[in-house]
Amino acid sequence: MPDDDPPLDLVDCLARVRRHDQAAARELVEHLHPLVIRIVRSHLPRRVAEEDLSQEIFLKMFTRLAQYQGAVPFSHWVSRIAVTTCIDHLRAQKRRPEFRWADLSETEADVLDNIITNENDVPANDAMAAHELVHKLLNQLKPDDQMVIRMLDLQQKTIAEISALTGWNQSLIKVRAFRARRKLQKLFQELQKTERT
Repeated sequence: MPDDDPPLDLVDCLARVRRHDQAAARELVEHLHPLVIRIVRSHLPRRVAEEDLSQEIFLKMFTRLAQYQGAVPFSHWVSRIAVTTCIDHLRAQKRRPEFRWADLSETEADVLDNIITNENDVPANDAMAAHELVHKLLNQLKPDDQMVIRMLDLQQKTIAEISALTGWNQSLIKVRAFRARRKLQKLFQELQKTERT
């Protein structure tokens, strides 16, 4: 798309979509796709293709369009649908009953062993394994707790931003983050114990 294209007139586009204008629907999806795909990639549940999840989000957006009253910016409304859809998919996944040392790759085990036995930072060449280890530990949390930790600690979103995206009140987010961090710490300690035995 050329850089000199005028920005999308969202009000006009939404009015045309409501009149079942297919070209307007395509314009709206094209306009919102970067936002939706960014949310999907940051919250992608295992075993779900990002394009499939994006299409599901857009389908929900179109089927619920009559509910949009303009009280919040349209992109925030769509973001909320995207985050909720990701959470729903995370909830639908079966959680593994236990996370053990044996579940780690050799590199991840080495990284964890280095963390346990050494006060120094993880070497740069082990950064990818450390990243994967963090995500394996995160995947052991409840979906809502995963979402809070990913947004708060990994994406550096504020409590207010998370509240706007999820619809949760700020106190709930703080409590959920506190409990999730405690659970992560407990999972990490259990891994340490299984390594030492």
